Amino acid sequence: MTALSAVTADTPSLVQSVDWLAIAPVVVTATVALVVLVADLFVPEKRKPLLGWLSVAGLAAATLLLLPLRAGNRATFCLPGDPDACSYTADHFTLVIQFLVLAGALVTALLSVTAVRDARMPAGEYWFLLLSSAAGAALLPASRDLATLIVALEVASLPAFALVGMRRGDRLSSEAALKFFLSSVTATAVSLLGVSFVYAATGSLYLTQVADGLEDVPGQLDTLAMAGVALTLVGFAFKTAAVPFHFWVPDTYVGAPLPIAGYLSVIGKAVGFTGLILVTVIAFPAYSEIWGPALAVLAALTMTLGNAAALRQSADRANGAVRLLAWSSVGQAGYLLVPIAAAAYGERDQIGSTVAYALMYAVVNLGAFAVAALVARTKPLQRIRDYRGLYAERPLAALSLAFFLLCLAGLPPGVIGLFAKVIVIQAAVDAGLGWLAVIMAINVVIALYYYLRWTALLFRGPEEGAAAVAAARTRVPLPVTAAIALTAVTAVVLSGAPQLVLRFASGSLFPQ
Repeated sequence: MTALSAVTADTPSLVQSVDWLAIAPVVVTATVALVVLVADLFVPEKRKPLLGWLSVAGLAAATLLLLPLRAGNRATFCLPGDPDACSYTADHFTLVIQFLVLAGALVTALLSVTAVRDARMPAGEYWFLLLSSAAGAALLPASRDLATLIVALEVASLPAFALVGMRRGDRLSSEAALKFFLSSVTATAVSLLGVSFVYAATGSLYLTQVADGLEDVPGQLDTLAMAGVALTLVGFAFKTAAVPFHFWVPDTYVGAPLPIAGYLSVIGKAVGFTGLILVTVIAFPAYSEIWGPALAVLAALTMTLGNAAALRQSADRANGAVRLLAWSSVGQAGYLLVPIAAAAYGERDQIGSTVAYALMYAVVNLGAFAVAALVARTKPLQRIRDYRGLYAERPLAALSLAFFLLCLAGLPPGVIGLFAKVIVIQAAVDAGLGWLAVIMAINVVIALYYYLRWTALLFRGPEEGAAAVAAARTRVPLPVTAAIALTAVTAVVLSGAPQLVLRFASGSLFPQ
């Protein structure tokens, strides 16, 4: 009896206490998704818009639940006997990315309230899928083991396939969903194969333990470990739309409902880059000499091809505006890769530059898609030329879009865009990647042309004359107005005090 008591005393307890406050933003989002799905069975057709407003309220509540966690340094689901090996960590990095995800999903939900009604999409399914994807995206930055990371990635991705193809009977929508599905499934398969190799080489899935294991891999397992690292990174490169894994982006954005295209351009990218940061900086620092140069080359290729393709978009092509934003997002992905590559050269703190740039990009890109959703109500072809004379039709919308485009271009008065590009170039220079900084500077100049061309078009005289201008003055739905106003005000405030973004994104992102 005494011996049994001694053994019991020395054995770590497998019963863990759950930090419910730490996981509250994810749990609330997932719970509201289930509530919406069940409520859809009982709510009459005329009251279906209430499901949208319930989803908006749920995302707002989940975002507000980040405030009690702002001190960070909370963890749960930890390995018994090793408090540093946890599956869920709510540190500063986690909270910043969760804010980006949940606030971005909130803007998407505002745009979707009208889109779901006008396109006669099934409301219950739409809101359930959107909230489920947002819950997975919010879980991913908190994931600190490879299994949870992959599960969160798929929870964020799988509902997005259905959301892209939600416009039933639309050939472009079905084609986009299929391309997105096939590319994402391929990426997941490659990632899982890489994770299995890493587990075989290290014997653990926890990121901190993987990092320790890779520091001293037996000689016979070194090739297996290197293959695992490479395959895992390739899988996440698909999610970030890095070249040459970008082929699904333009057709997917064109075929998806506009709010979902904006969601994928921001939250979808945030998911991919967050996973990439976690596996490289926390789990694979021992192999930084492999992934560092690889990511630097990917960054150069991605920004160059994305900007070159955006430059070729015709003003008369149907869906040209969405395609330009799609290729622009590929180019922006290249800029986002630069600080991650710099982290391999001893500039670990530069990860804050990627997060700061992602926050800026999220605000202005969602704002651009919000204005595109407004224009699409009267000009569904979504040609770039359809934006000619927008200032005469809707001055505030035109000024907002012009400001968003100038932010993306990095030109005043879009100071936040200029600030974000400067800190990313500085990250490359500090890491000794001068050649990459030069390539980025050249690409920034190239991008000026298509951003300024679109901006100038907004203030030219309308083609159809005053009668068409008067006809175009249809009533703007309140949710769309709120989305444009929210993103525009945020972008203006951040341009007035750009240091707030870097201060918010920086700090103790990772333990030293």
